[in-house]
Amino acid sequence: MNPKLINYIFKNLPYKKPFHFVDEIIDVDDKKVIGSYTFKKNESFFKGHFVNNPLVPGAILLETMGQIGLVCFALSLNYPKKVCFNPILSVVESEFHQPVKPDCKVIVVSNLIYFRCNTLKCKILMKSVDDSEIAKTTAILKLVNK
Repeated sequence: MNPKLINYIFKNLPYKKPFHFVDEIIDVDDKKVIGSYTFKKNESFFKGHFVNNPLVPGAILLETMGQIGLVCFALSLNYPKKVCFNPILSVVESEFHQPVKPDCKVIVVSNLIYFRCNTLKCKILMKSVDDSEIAKTTAILKLVNK
């Protein structure tokens, strides 16, 4: 894997903590991206979702899938040219199969459906490190220049 590409992706991600949900890019090519994130037990949303049974909210799971499966992917497809955009995510269809608890590492696998006219559409799977399916979605990212 190209370390310059990985550095480019992380340098150009439009997110900062506490809303940055990409720890690692495991693999990337022109048809797919695979990345990971670990939901640390001190993440702010665990304090209220849910009391005495902390779980990652579904919206955060979708955001993680979008950051890795669409934004990282779009950056890789535009490499090495400088890209300046506001990502607009459209979720077409999603399914959730199991909860995600604190300190859980998730793997996101995104497979290209198409990338044309600054629009990226992918099938995205989130799974646990033991390979069980957590969630899946088909989603679209529209790259809108700033």
